[in-house]
Amino acid sequence: MRMSFDQRLGSHLKRVEQELQTVKAAAVKPAGLTVPQYAALFVLDEQPGISAAELARRCAVTPQTMTTILRNLESAGMIERTPHPLHKHVIETRPTPAGRKALDQADERAAGVERRLAAAFSEEELDTLRALLARVSESLTSDPILKT
Repeated sequence: MRMSFDQRLGSHLKRVEQELQTVKAAAVKPAGLTVPQYAALFVLDEQPGISAAELARRCAVTPQTMTTILRNLESAGMIERTPHPLHKHVIETRPTPAGRKALDQADERAAGVERRLAAAFSEEELDTLRALLARVSESLTSDPILKT
């Protein structure tokens, strides 16, 4: 028997994810950033020098998409890319002062989105929601269809 749209958890997850992206896009736009650019700067600020491949994994985008994100951030003067001192084929990427300023501005607003979202739940509900989302992730990443 076919599942209806409302019965499918994926449709609810996708809707909420799109709503979160829409709100975060509005939050980071005044800083001159897109959500993917914000995510990249956020990770780079935590892990300066990270490789583009690892950055793509941390931001959940393809390496090709990360290349475009980094090219745009570099053109805007928000990151600098330099060869690794020992591994000449590895390019290290770091935020510039302008990138950190944009990140700080964007993060203040994005963190506000996260705080308002969390405020809709009690601490116990947040713990439960995190645990349920972890179970969703585990179920999806261990799905047998991925092994075919």
